[in-house]
Amino acid sequence: MTWAQIWRIARRDLSGRFRGLRLLIVCLFLGVATLATIGSLTASITGELSQRGQVILGGDFEATMSQRMASEAELAAFEREGTVSETVRMQAMAQRTGPRAPDIGGGAGPDAILAELKGVDYDYPLYGTLTLQQGTYGPLDPQSTVIGAGLADRLDLKPGDAIRFGEAQFTIRGIITDEPDRLGEGFTLGPVALVSDLGIQRTGLIQPGSMYEAKYRVKVGPLADPVASIERIKAEFPEAGLEMRDRDRGAPGTSRFIERMGQFLSLVGLAALVIAGIGVGNGVASYLATKRQGIATLKILGAGSGDILRIYLVQILAVSALVILGGLVAGALIPPAIIAAAGDILPVKPGFAIHPLPLVVSSVYGLLIAFIFALPPLARARHIPAAGLFRSLVEGNRWPDRATLIAVGAGIAAIVLLALVTAREAVFSAWFMAAATGVLLMLAGIGWAIRWTASRLPRPKAPLLRLALANLHRPGAQTGQLVVALGLGLTLFVILAGMQTSLTNEITRNVPKEAPNLFVLDVPVTGADQFRQLVENAAPGAAVNTVPSLRGTITGYKNIRVADLKDIPDNAWVLRGERGLTYAETLPEGSELIEGTWWPKGYDGPPLVSVDKEMAQTLDLKVGDMLTVSLLGREFTAKIASLRQINWDTMGFNYVMVFSPNTLRDAPHNLAATVSLKGMADADIKERAVSKAVLAGFGSATVIEVRDVIGQVSTILTQIATAIAAAGSIAILSGIAVLIGAIAASRQARIYDSVILKTLGATRRQILSAQALEYGLLAALLAVVALGLGVTAAWYVITQIFSFGWQPDWGVVLATLGGGALLTLGLGLAGSLPVLAARPAQALRQL
Repeated sequence: MTWAQIWRIARRDLSGRFRGLRLLIVCLFLGVATLATIGSLTASITGELSQRGQVILGGDFEATMSQRMASEAELAAFEREGTVSETVRMQAMAQRTGPRAPDIGGGAGPDAILAELKGVDYDYPLYGTLTLQQGTYGPLDPQSTVIGAGLADRLDLKPGDAIRFGEAQFTIRGIITDEPDRLGEGFTLGPVALVSDLGIQRTGLIQPGSMYEAKYRVKVGPLADPVASIERIKAEFPEAGLEMRDRDRGAPGTSRFIERMGQFLSLVGLAALVIAGIGVGNGVASYLATKRQGIATLKILGAGSGDILRIYLVQILAVSALVILGGLVAGALIPPAIIAAAGDILPVKPGFAIHPLPLVVSSVYGLLIAFIFALPPLARARHIPAAGLFRSLVEGNRWPDRATLIAVGAGIAAIVLLALVTAREAVFSAWFMAAATGVLLMLAGIGWAIRWTASRLPRPKAPLLRLALANLHRPGAQTGQLVVALGLGLTLFVILAGMQTSLTNEITRNVPKEAPNLFVLDVPVTGADQFRQLVENAAPGAAVNTVPSLRGTITGYKNIRVADLKDIPDNAWVLRGERGLTYAETLPEGSELIEGTWWPKGYDGPPLVSVDKEMAQTLDLKVGDMLTVSLLGREFTAKIASLRQINWDTMGFNYVMVFSPNTLRDAPHNLAATVSLKGMADADIKERAVSKAVLAGFGSATVIEVRDVIGQVSTILTQIATAIAAAGSIAILSGIAVLIGAIAASRQARIYDSVILKTLGATRRQILSAQALEYGLLAALLAVVALGLGVTAAWYVITQIFSFGWQPDWGVVLATLGGGALLTLGLGLAGSLPVLAARPAQALRQL
């Protein structure tokens, strides 16, 4: 036949209502729409971050330094490149100076909370506009401030009221509604307050050793290259330890997180599409079963096997193309709805835009999946002779021929290649796909084993149980597809339940037990004894721990200069920006020495450092290697004396780098402290008493309530888990669709069995009971398999990716598994109702 004849027959044979292909439509639409939505949403957010790079960063490039301001030479170098804006950022206690009205509960709210104090100069902001609830923003005088809405709400403040930071009092000039460079500032523990550069000097908070960041944003000319400016400054000040970034990396941490999360969710979506592909195969097989008489007639009239293949392949691909187009439209339109519904959860709110690349990738995935899973049933129909097609209800399906297997293998290779080429982390993607393939092969093998075992088991005396076992291995049985669908669905139920409950328990159970109640920053070294006495007076018996606190940047390790690296590895977070540093005479609490030796007390030799084991593995460091750190603009090198295992769950002062005291003792620094009120009655009241006492004694100190930090972390983890659950739910829906498809594919054979049984005197209840036993046996067997697979996968994600402890709520996990099994059993029985409704006379006339 010519292609014109092929298309004419295919078009006429294809029902306008797509009767018989609805399962293909549902499965393919779910998979493509999910992938397109995830890809478009990720592209929208990362694209918006890139387009708003200047506003987010606050300049064309930025130089950041800790615990010091720029030197005259450095400032002159910045000014040679363009217009400079200087900002100083630090954590500070915002204190209400006047009385406040009682809250609804009858008590007074807090008089002091943690805030992010930001000193800005006359030129701030270089890009974007800082907006207020009322009035317009202009340069601040030394006595004025503008504050965030969160700060105003918590301290019950309004424009015209007074607020204190350190030793200075300010008048509130307005409430901030939009801070243009908020996202570029990164994660913060409190609401923001802006004062002038002279105003922050008035507070007395900036002292030698104080924890603060100075940022210098530079606006270059329209034709200037900010990357070239950065290279010139780095070459001029190679040992200054400057952290520099350009407008294309305005929020690098946020961009990396969005890209990684997008990739992970895309892989989950691809897994859902593969699961949906099984439904596509079932849908095609079911569709071809309804067309068997037409296929036989065409063959009798002279159509060749190739003609049959092309007719129905054209039909399947035409329908798939329409479905994929619909999935792409949904994938392009859903992201704006998600962005609108997410509110302030997302870092930016991009406008509507079409992103061609994720749509093209999703469409290619969809076509490949449709081709791979539709080809085997098409090949089987192509090679069966006309007489065999008429007897297909009782004759088994033959294995696809070699050409079909080669074509399917080529399609699978194309999917793998596409996934690796478009992946941000190819190795991770490869492992994910390998694991997903392994699970599918394992379930397929279990399906084959169940059929083989059921065919060789002794026949039970109970007729219904004997019939249920026969249904598992008789010709035309869909046991393999049912096992894959049920297994994947139940496994996903277990994974989601295990992850959700483990994350919740980690935050709500373990952390509060181990964590201190308060962190206190910027305690003067000379005031350590006074600080302990203040805490003891406010909360007798409180546990106090103080450590020296500094910040520095790793500029080299072994014989490698960080500045010479073209790309910093994704897991080498210690090389990105400044890290906390400390020194200690003895091994810090919460650390375990695993290699090397600790320096003796009173050590006065060459500089030594102990590093975290994970950091050492990431950078391939070992005991005896050298590590170079820039501190306060000066580089120094220390030899690695030991490796430590850090217990991060304590939420104490867990520094990845701990130096020998003689290395850092003379550098300007302050102390950081933890205060633990574990086991004390009225801990909340004592927390407030300690905070007031510390702030009264040390105006420059900052008090952080750990429960606020836990709340923020819990919110972030909940949002991550929700996103994973949403993507996983699509995979569950695909599994349910596959289950329905497997039931539909065997419906004609089951109608035949039902009619014969009814003719022999079986009741509807007996037939339904036999099918309930069949699905119940499968669900019971697969629940055990799903529990093992799901728990293993959830454990890996929680412990290896999130680095949390593994402590799921087993009651919830088992209840979720049981609920999923009952759901799938109910769906199986619901799919059997049309079989029971078949009239024997009508069904027999159609055989």
